[in-house]
Amino acid sequence: MKIINKKASFNYEILEKFEAGIILTGQEVKSVKSGRANLGDSYVKVINNELYLVNTDIPKYKFSTETNYDSKRSRKLLVKREEITKLDSKLKQGKLTLLPLSLYVTRGRIKVEVGVGRGRKDYEKKNRDKERTLDRELLFESRKYVV
Repeated sequence: MKIINKKASFNYEILEKFEAGIILTGQEVKSVKSGRANLGDSYVKVINNELYLVNTDIPKYKFSTETNYDSKRSRKLLVKREEITKLDSKLKQGKLTLLPLSLYVTRGRIKVEVGVGRGRKDYEKKNRDKERTLDRELLFESRKYVV
């Protein structure tokens, strides 16, 4: 099961990607493995030389009996210290943001693909959509005349 953040690829230009582990409770693991997570408004933040996944919605597992559950709590990401310092220096240099791109299971462990992104302007988004539609129309026209 792979959960993809489609807003990140539309609103940001992804410059670099890396993989990180995540600390979850048992019911959160079951919920993610069943495909119930939302990365739409989430981002990654550096706090005290540690990475945290903020504002990710992992709803309560349907068979869980826990009463006090916060689905949007901050979750710690597992990354080596050298990578954190490298990312922190990149973030301080320019207008860059850390974004979760996807959430997936590898050999029973849940991983987060994190990307370093630069925000796109509105006109860049419109030009990108325009190019996509022109390419799609060109492909459709070329298929029309193939025998």
